[in-house]
Amino acid sequence: MKFYMAPGSCSTGIHILLEEIGLIFEAYIVNLPKGEHLEPQYLAINPNGTIPTLVRDDGSALTDFVSIATWLAEAYPRRKLLPADPEAASKAFETLEYCTRHIHGEGFRRVFTPERYVSKRRAAEAIKKEGREIVVEAFAQLNHRIPPSSYVAGEFSIADPALFYVEFWADKTGVQLPPNCLAHYQLMRTRPAVRQVLAEEGYR
Repeated sequence: MKFYMAPGSCSTGIHILLEEIGLIFEAYIVNLPKGEHLEPQYLAINPNGTIPTLVRDDGSALTDFVSIATWLAEAYPRRKLLPADPEAASKAFETLEYCTRHIHGEGFRRVFTPERYVSKRRAAEAIKKEGREIVVEAFAQLNHRIPPSSYVAGEFSIADPALFYVEFWADKTGVQLPPNCLAHYQLMRTRPAVRQVLAEEGYR
């Protein structure tokens, strides 16, 4: 399989899952600041021009976090990346979606790429401020949904790397994590696969 990623991005969450499963794959770094995600050769693989992208053994590509994480869980059931209990599985999916669609898609996207939202009436700094407010409020809401000092659904699942990468961004941008989220972030950093991924992506 071929994995297209950018260190420190949302693809870090998928990178963690690949290492947790123990898959053999080829990693390709996509330089986002240089616009490599918009070059024809990459768009031929992922027409959306986004990361992460996972090209499977049959040549077909999965082109967003949720679809890749879900496929990995279903393709490798022995790794138990989804809880057997339906209620816990629902909680994992709900948190996965909340992190990728809301905290990332609505909050951090404004922080990292405010130019997408700039208009005559709204300057970049105002957009960034709005994004941080969305992120802070989202973590506050999520703090009540996850158990203290534990994984999202009790045991490690596909929801945890999704929550981890937005917690990682919070850490790197000076957003204070509420207690349960901070405990989850610290717990994730004790996992060998997480430590390995962070080291491989250039973080200590």
